[in-house]
Amino acid sequence: MHSLIMKSQATPAFRPTVDTFRAGAKTLPRPHFASPEVFAEEQERIFANSWVLGGHQSQIPAAGDYIVQRVNGESLIVIRDKSGAIHGFFNVCRHRGTRLIEDQRGKCAAIQCPYHAWTYALDGKLIGAPHMDEVPEFNKADYSLHPVKLGIWEGFIFVNLSEAVTPLDKWFTPLAGKFSHWNLPNLQSAKRIEYDVRANWKLIFENYSECYHCPGVHPALSKISPYDSAENDLTEGPFLGGFMKINRGKSLTMSGNACALPVGSNGEPALATASPSAGGEGRTERVFYYSIFPNMLLSMHPDYVMVHQLWPQTPDRTLIHCDWFFHPDAAKRENFNPHDAVEFWDITNKQDWHVCELSQQGISSCAYQPGPYSSRESIPAAWDRYYLSIMK
Repeated sequence: MHSLIMKSQATPAFRPTVDTFRAGAKTLPRPHFASPEVFAEEQERIFANSWVLGGHQSQIPAAGDYIVQRVNGESLIVIRDKSGAIHGFFNVCRHRGTRLIEDQRGKCAAIQCPYHAWTYALDGKLIGAPHMDEVPEFNKADYSLHPVKLGIWEGFIFVNLSEAVTPLDKWFTPLAGKFSHWNLPNLQSAKRIEYDVRANWKLIFENYSECYHCPGVHPALSKISPYDSAENDLTEGPFLGGFMKINRGKSLTMSGNACALPVGSNGEPALATASPSAGGEGRTERVFYYSIFPNMLLSMHPDYVMVHQLWPQTPDRTLIHCDWFFHPDAAKRENFNPHDAVEFWDITNKQDWHVCELSQQGISSCAYQPGPYSSRESIPAAWDRYYLSIMK
């Protein structure tokens, strides 16, 4: 993608930093990947107290469209009402506590309990309760669905179970305006693949955050995007990452060609400011990779955006939802070929999941001891530091 924006745009210049490699940084001890007790503590300290990615607003475009997500053992309904507002509710009937919706996603005119047919409007208000008018002092207004905290950042829907929660806009202050050129709120979801990976969720984050492994694990990726081209501008805290170069005129697709209209708001390449590299390059094509703690991996290409949601199941098992997003007008073009990108990353994802599973198997051995990070693994090491700060 083009890497320099017009001076009239207000976004601060992207200034990649030279990652500071900390001598002595090592991988996490075995219990962090294998202990049921540590896993339970993570669910309580992290997933029950953080803004967790649940989906994108394009996945529930019309009134009655919903997503059901499970966070820290709680089933949550995310649904759009008739006014267009998006709500989050606990998936629990106010009568006898019955699970209201069983499907992971779908559409409904109202939310009706399958047990005794208590019925709720799309905004959570109780509108039907058979025979309860015969109960003295019963008032429907007292029995709306229990809400869950919900917020939207760049079109992505986040939920939070905590009572003492940092407001979403404050949480994302370090990223304010950073991705505005990418048209993220208006992109349309075109494909989802779900993966069941036999590895700890942290191994997925660490794998995503470095390309030290790319020459051996991803030969096709390395031909298009040089593994040693990474420059990172977020190097500490809950948001980490930066960009890697793409060979000029190429795209990360099976054909090597762009598969869709560029994702920028006007169907032009999304522009991100960057200082020229040491070699004097100015405008260059790039793919941006960011991890957003605790369950989002955001990959922004010139012609599509890919997002992974991570849902830890056990110490050694993680469900991953991978979604591909395109410009809202992309499907109108003759050259729209989302499968070209989806197939490329499905292959690449499976290569990653395989080595993560091998990692999990080795870490489960009594012979495992934390090993030293290389100078090309400063971001995984930074991710570990932030994780440990939460787990103190």
